[in-house]
Amino acid sequence: MAKKLTQLGRRVAIPASPAEAKLEAVANPHPGDDYIARFTAPEFTCLCPVTGQPDFALFVIDYAPAKLLVESKSLKLFLNSFRNHAAFHEDATLTVGKRLVAAIKPKYLRIVGYWYPRGGMPIDVFWQTGKLPASVWLPDLEVEPYRGRG
Repeated sequence: MAKKLTQLGRRVAIPASPAEAKLEAVANPHPGDDYIARFTAPEFTCLCPVTGQPDFALFVIDYAPAKLLVESKSLKLFLNSFRNHAAFHEDATLTVGKRLVAAIKPKYLRIVGYWYPRGGMPIDVFWQTGKLPASVWLPDLEVEPYRGRG
């Protein structure tokens, strides 16, 4: 069951690292219904572990909740905790996905990291887990592939 919320409704500093960030959950008011919740984070950032330069991504997170929902402020704080954290694109994307699964145990979760190019090549990372309920419509990602300035 969801524990008492400690971040919602008060000023909270951005955690210094993803390890210090706390993902909180609330009870799903419709646990008997199958549906998709989508979060879009267009300004995700972390640091390149080799150069220390910032890397930027658009994250799309779709999940079919079971008993718990992720509390959105805690998710925002968690995502922002990466801004001074060094991680390769694949690591950052899967870390976010796996932490969400551990926190809320959804029926299904898909996370996509559309990483903006550095060195001329974008990297898109896709990860999913669980089983998509048969009765649920999963929207397309609707993100245009990177085409440069042409």
